[in-house]
Amino acid sequence: MSKKDDKKAAGASKAGVEKLNKAYKRICDELGKVIVGQERVIEELMICIFSRGHCILEGVPGLAKTLMISSLAKTLDLNFSRIQFTPDLMPADITGTEVIQENKSTGERELKFIKGPIFANVILADEINRTPPKTQAALLEAMQERQVTAGGARHPLDEPFFVLATQNPIEQEGTYPLPEAQQDRFMFKIYVGYPTREEEFSIVNMTTQDTKVEVEQMLTAEEIIELQQVVRKVEVAPHIVNFAIDIVRKTRVKERDEEIPDFIRKWVSWGAGPRSCQYLVLGAKARAVLNGRFHVSVDDIKAVAKPVLRHRILCNFSAEAEGITVDDVVERLLKETPAKDGELGKDPKMAGTFKS
Repeated sequence: MSKKDDKKAAGASKAGVEKLNKAYKRICDELGKVIVGQERVIEELMICIFSRGHCILEGVPGLAKTLMISSLAKTLDLNFSRIQFTPDLMPADITGTEVIQENKSTGERELKFIKGPIFANVILADEINRTPPKTQAALLEAMQERQVTAGGARHPLDEPFFVLATQNPIEQEGTYPLPEAQQDRFMFKIYVGYPTREEEFSIVNMTTQDTKVEVEQMLTAEEIIELQQVVRKVEVAPHIVNFAIDIVRKTRVKERDEEIPDFIRKWVSWGAGPRSCQYLVLGAKARAVLNGRFHVSVDDIKAVAKPVLRHRILCNFSAEAEGITVDDVVERLLKETPAKDGELGKDPKMAGTFKS
């Protein structure tokens, strides 16, 4: 590529960063009309969307999870589909099914595929742990392949495609918890907490009046796909990538050749896999662009560490007995893992910057 083409590409990327940064601020303003607080949750959702990832959203009932996702879909001009997962839900209820229909022109009977609710841009899989593993697997397969296969024919899903699965942390009787291997398919696990007193006061005032607020469209589906590509072009310095790798490798208690901290050996029974490193870097890229930067910092890695790792690290009984959560483990890990600025530049094999 010539220098002229490089400058042109850099200019286009810079324009994309500025566009996404402005759109992000406007989207937050629009969501603020219907959602009180939850800035962290909204930011993590936006990071996930522009990274082409999926996420698990966990929180008690009544925290406006459905309203948040449907409102976000409206601001992004995306088709929204809500699937309520129940014990009797079958895979075909999600993906679609083939039915026999008569061709009026020929009079012959033929199979026709009727698309299921998964054929939308934003899918809210409500209480995914309340449906049997067979139905969960159908959703997860579609997430991974971004297509549905029926009768030997492939039906591609619409782009952009984003699945948000909610889980209720209480009332676990009669549920089918997602295995760790299946949770790994999700980029983030986001916790939705209770609002503050001031936020709850605003929520009560807003929802008990005879008013209806509509959010405006900020981005089209085509623009979102374009901006997803901008995120992938963000450059990452080698020491940032190695910082992400250091964090992940220190969680692997089964590795004997790694310097595993004592608290990890004490509290963790299983560590995070390679996909964690990919999502740490990719999430950091998206966060940087959302904040108007075309470079990734250590703080970006730290900001996405908890939603990336909290469903990929398995704590043991010792941690549970001491009241230690995965978030506590990750927080301590971040404090005790230094970012080795510049040291990797001495190795010619590690020189330059990484692109994905």
